[in-house]
Amino acid sequence: MKFVYASRTGNVESIVERLGLSEPLKIETGSESCDQDFILFTYTDGYGDVPAEVEDFLNDNGSLLKGVIVSGDLGYGDAYCQAGDTISEQYQVPCLYKVENEGTDEDIVKMTEIINKL
Repeated sequence: MKFVYASRTGNVESIVERLGLSEPLKIETGSESCDQDFILFTYTDGYGDVPAEVEDFLNDNGSLLKGVIVSGDLGYGDAYCQAGDTISEQYQVPCLYKVENEGTDEDIVKMTEIINKL
């Protein structure tokens, strides 16, 4: 299983690093490609939006998406981690975990458990 992520402020990148994932692919422009099943780590943009570069990436690679882990800010209320819900619904994959910003040590433990079950 490949791990793919997008990070604008560094929160998602911090999560990926703390999880110790092997050779994750970073989405920077959306033109990147993946040739194997993957789990997506993304942030929520604006007020609950999927980041544009993630949309572009998924347009070409979404058939290999197996689940999404999403970061957000509870200060956005109903829009908290909404990008994960949108992707989950659009690609019919589970939203595996929602985390605030870069997460706590407890979040990292829970995400590790989820990833190990995949």
